[in-house]
Amino acid sequence: MWFWLIEEVESIRRFLGMGGDVLVAIFFLTLLMWALLLERWIYFLTIYPQQARGTQQTWLARSDHGSWSAKQIRRELVSRVALAVDKGMPVIKVLIALCPLMGLLGTVVGMVQVFDTLAITGTGSPRAMASGISKATIPTMAGMVASLSGLFFASRLEHKGRLAVDKLEDSLKHG
Repeated sequence: MWFWLIEEVESIRRFLGMGGDVLVAIFFLTLLMWALLLERWIYFLTIYPQQARGTQQTWLARSDHGSWSAKQIRRELVSRVALAVDKGMPVIKVLIALCPLMGLLGTVVGMVQVFDTLAITGTGSPRAMASGISKATIPTMAGMVASLSGLFFASRLEHKGRLAVDKLEDSLKHG
């Protein structure tokens, strides 16, 4: 019953072993990035609607909607929600930028291994250099794939957040 899970974990372990320590670092960066992205999606599905309703109720409970101070209070209410919507996005963006950089580090580490092999053997034996070349290319590919997948979902989250804040601000103007 659990054989397929053990098999999948083993294939992930083999893949991480092929890319060296840098690939393991990319793996954990990617897990962290996806945990934060998932947290943001859950926020938009569960917490944001309640927060928006509470903000609208706070605004509608006021008798004054047109004075300068009322407009400042509206700005403050919208700003609170905007801060909550953007929470964690800078960290996600840093992780997205860090993944390909870690992949490039893996390239350098793998190429150093290739040059070490050349220095030790003194020949250009393709078999001796193959493991270093794979350690150079696999982390680069993994870093780019992780970054691109995170970039797509982060941009969707940012767009969703901007729309949500704009919609909330418009609903408070007419309140």
